[in-house]
Amino acid sequence: MVTIQVAARRSGLSEPTLRYYEEVGLIGPVPRDPSSGHRRYGEDDVDTLQALACLRAMGVGIDDMRTYQVNRAEGAAKAGEQRDLLTRHARRIEAEIEVLRVHLRYLDAKAALWDARANGDPDAEAEARRRVDEMLPALAGSLR
Repeated sequence: MVTIQVAARRSGLSEPTLRYYEEVGLIGPVPRDPSSGHRRYGEDDVDTLQALACLRAMGVGIDDMRTYQVNRAEGAAKAGEQRDLLTRHARRIEAEIEVLRVHLRYLDAKAALWDARANGDPDAEAEARRRVDEMLPALAGSLR
């Protein structure tokens, strides 16, 4: 059994987050030390917190974390639902990555434009401006 400080450090979650996760039913109830009343986390609790920390880092919300926990407890009986939940979030992240790629291409094109201006190269500036102009519709779509 470990203290909340140790559980927080090992999971990468803050102490208030650990308390909140217990409050909303993602973990626990966490046993208390009889003499002090302080929370004491077991290894299974810490493993659960580490899994939740990973989901949180990937932008998974509380409701889906709760579903994940229920499915995890059910094991193979909920494997398909677990797969679907994780796949849905993987597709969301793929979409976010594509938006970031558009942003990266735009920044590279704008940097090339300014580099051409700094070097006094009108042909390179015209090419960079063309690249920027081509990207504007995709960039505008990614900002919605």
